[in-house]
Amino acid sequence: MTHRALSVGLLCAATLLAGCGGPPAAVKLFPLEPGRSWVYRTTTELEDNTRDEETITLRTLGKDTLTVEQAAEPGPAWHRHSDGGADYWLRADDTGIYRVASKSELDAEPQPDATRRYVLKAPYTVGTQWQTDTAPYLLLENTNFPRETRHRHPAVPMLFSITAVDAAVEADGHRYTGCTQVQGNGQIRIFSSSVGGWRDVPIVAREWYCPGVGLVRLEREELVGSSGLVFGGKLVMELVDEG
Repeated sequence: MTHRALSVGLLCAATLLAGCGGPPAAVKLFPLEPGRSWVYRTTTELEDNTRDEETITLRTLGKDTLTVEQAAEPGPAWHRHSDGGADYWLRADDTGIYRVASKSELDAEPQPDATRRYVLKAPYTVGTQWQTDTAPYLLLENTNFPRETRHRHPAVPMLFSITAVDAAVEADGHRYTGCTQVQGNGQIRIFSSSVGGWRDVPIVAREWYCPGVGLVRLEREELVGSSGLVFGGKLVMELVDEG
């Protein structure tokens, strides 16, 4: 998996983008109007001492009307496109901001999510929690092919919670204030080596959503430590331009 595909996967599965009308709090935390774009710089540092940097652009294309084959809840949803080839359809209502369908370059049509995949869940206050599945996007194996652990563990439960509602964060040298901070925690059990045996590897995500801008910064950690069979790493995604 290329680092660019990894970034697209994280955007698609874990962390972005809002719905089609919802309450003022949701709109404030994530602008919904079509024509907006966001450019992110992603830096990946793996435990095999490799480092990669890239940029990815996302755009809101407008509303589409999804059919019963394309979404568990058919109807209008905001369509967002990544220049890495992924598309997402999202909504917002009084329960929060959530994704209803996604599409990769290999899909002919949008693929419905079985249940709502929340990005932010109401109320937008400290302590609000929700669970969604993730995948180990940074873990690589030395003895299997494909090397990405996510192919063998595509659905890892992860508990998200709002940890701050007036946080400050920096991205590309800019300081943002009044942001909502979210943290996700999960773990995956892997066979690390003949010496280390089975090990629980934590998956930690931190995200900052800022008023009038949306997602400003994302951090992801999947760290194994010393292991002969599997290694992980850290990823930082930060906003460098938006319009």
